[in-house]
Amino acid sequence: MGNNVKYNEDDFLQLAGIQHFAFCRRQWALIHIEQAWLENYYTAEGRLMHEKAHNPFFTEKRGDVIVVREMQVCSRELGVSGQCDIVEFYKDDIQGVNLSGRSGKWFPQIVEYKRGKTKVNDCDRLQLTLQAMCLEEMFCCIQIDKSCIFYGETKRREYVELTNELRDTVKKMLSEMHDYYNRRHIPRVKPMKSCSRCSLYDICLPEVSKKRSAAEYMEAMLREEDRI
Repeated sequence: MGNNVKYNEDDFLQLAGIQHFAFCRRQWALIHIEQAWLENYYTAEGRLMHEKAHNPFFTEKRGDVIVVREMQVCSRELGVSGQCDIVEFYKDDIQGVNLSGRSGKWFPQIVEYKRGKTKVNDCDRLQLTLQAMCLEEMFCCIQIDKSCIFYGETKRREYVELTNELRDTVKKMLSEMHDYYNRRHIPRVKPMKSCSRCSLYDICLPEVSKKRSAAEYMEAMLREEDRI
C-alpha cells in the first residue's frame, strides 16, 4: 500500500477484522461483507472477557502509568478504525508524547485481551501490530517496538515484538481486505481443522458449500422452507 494512499472515514474497515482475515479470509468476508454473525461458546467467552476490560469512561493513574480503557484509534493511511482494549502510558520524557491534561511525556504500550492461550499462527499478533500502527500515526513521532496480549487461559501477558515482518504482513492483508470489500468478494471454502470451532460453521457449511457461495446456499434454504 503506497504512502500516498489516504482513506476517508466512510472507507474505513474494522480494525479487529484483520484477526478474522488472518484466520480465514472467508470468515472475514461473511462477517464484514455479508454481515453474518453467530455466537458460540468461544466467541461468547471472548466477548465477556473484553467487556471486563472495557470501560470507556474509566482512566486511572498508577504512579508513573496512565491506564486508558477502550481507546479509539484509526489510520487514514491504512483505512481502518477500532479500539484498543487497554493502553498503558508510561512516563517517558525522552521518547514519550504529550497527553492532553497531563504534564510531562508518556509512551504507550497496548494490552490486548484474548481468550485461550498463545496461538501458533499470527492472528492475534497481527491485530496488536495494527493497533500499534494506528497509534503511531495518531501520535506522529513515535514507534512502538513492543506491546502485549493478555490471555484468559494462562492469565499472563505475552510480550510481542512488533517486527517489520508483522508490519509488512499487516499492510499486504489490508490491501487485500480493501480490494475484497470494494468488490464484495466472498472467497470460496478452504476447509481446515479449525472449521468445526468457527461460530459461522452453520452458515459457511464447509462440506456443503464447496461449490456454492454462502449467499447461494442461504437462498436455496429459504426456497426449500417456502415449499414446506
